[in-house]
Amino acid sequence: MIDVYDPVYIVTILFFVLALERMSSPKTARSGIIYAGAAMLAATVATFFIPGLGNLWLIVFAAGVGGLVGWYAAKKVAMTDMPQMVAIYNGMGGGAAGAIAAVELLGGVGLTYGSLSVAGAVIGSVSFSGSVIAFLKLQGWMRQRPITFPGQQPLNLGILGAAIVAGALSLVFSLSWILAVFFLLALGFGLMLTLPIGGADMPVVISLFNALTGIAVAMDGFALSNYAMIVAGILVGAAGSMLTVLMARAMNRSIGNVLFGAFGAVEETGTSIQGSMKPIEADDVAVMLAYASKVIITPGYGMAVAQAQHKVKELADLLEQKGVTVKFGIHPVAGRMPGHMNVLLAEAGISYDKLYDRDEINPEFATADVVLVIGANDVVNPAARRAGSPLQGMPILDVDQAKNVIVLKRGQGKGFAGVENDLFYKDNTRMLYGDAQETVAKLVQAVKKV
Repeated sequence: MIDVYDPVYIVTILFFVLALERMSSPKTARSGIIYAGAAMLAATVATFFIPGLGNLWLIVFAAGVGGLVGWYAAKKVAMTDMPQMVAIYNGMGGGAAGAIAAVELLGGVGLTYGSLSVAGAVIGSVSFSGSVIAFLKLQGWMRQRPITFPGQQPLNLGILGAAIVAGALSLVFSLSWILAVFFLLALGFGLMLTLPIGGADMPVVISLFNALTGIAVAMDGFALSNYAMIVAGILVGAAGSMLTVLMARAMNRSIGNVLFGAFGAVEETGTSIQGSMKPIEADDVAVMLAYASKVIITPGYGMAVAQAQHKVKELADLLEQKGVTVKFGIHPVAGRMPGHMNVLLAEAGISYDKLYDRDEINPEFATADVVLVIGANDVVNPAARRAGSPLQGMPILDVDQAKNVIVLKRGQGKGFAGVENDLFYKDNTRMLYGDAQETVAKLVQAVKKV
């Protein structure tokens, strides 16, 4: 006799694959998320029909509380805080995988399944504690720059080695105190692994921990002989791993350098840049924009912080009404998570057809009359072409090749990498200081008067 949950699991697996395929395109991503959510709900309900399942009301209560908290948080979270929400929720998935592994290990599973549970526990615990550190850094509750000290990497390796030994001992003895030591060591390794990673690398780290959570879930699925968990976990692990590699390539760095390079720990000093920063007023920028043939807007996290995307949409529409061609150049790691800028601009109603990635937009900067840099820093820094710079070799948006560059910025600070931005000192660059939303609003009013 076929169990009720088996056919449901098969259908949900198909919907997971379909959802992932639809998420690959901005135009169908929303429906992909709905498909994945519906499939997960169906799989969760089907799990209640597994024979011998206990503590049903406790499970229902926990799922209800978690669902309400998740729904409320998702409704209330600002788009600027979305990266840290993704980080902490991803960490919860890793923590859940670790908790499942703990129950299996306490139950005295065999060597084969027990080894899978230990692997799932280590990976899930690292994802959980690492994601918590990522959340704290992104939320501003912890220093965003790398936290380093002498002997850090050997200590980390020692903690990981001790965790593996404790995990092996827990297979042999099934003692709760050994299991507790094992989890403390695994959680400690995730914490120590993430401390020396700076805010500039958080998009890659979030993606990596997402992949680790998927792998941990797949390991638990093997241990439980639950193929829905296996397939879902493998899909998440594969997609997250691929995205992690792509994000690292976008910065021209290896995964190892992201994890162990402590990028941004020390700010660049002693660099002599020719020229000076030249301020400009909104009215003068408005004239340049209104009489331009092509304007390219390159947003960064500063736009997100100022919630300026709706005003940017208003400005772009106004310029197009005046016959100006407006395009958006999006760097893959602009913002604090993959696709952050794309989501923000889409939220404001800007068509995805106007959003161009780095490879597509770079050839067009040389023919642009004006480039508006709104809150971006490291991803537009020509220092990446300078030998000896910490940014050397990082692929950037070539905004400095435009006829005129207007940088909207609160002040003269450096980016996450702690590197002075050569762009600000270029002869064709002018600095428009102030809050991005207020400044763009001034530009809108000034353009209307031209």
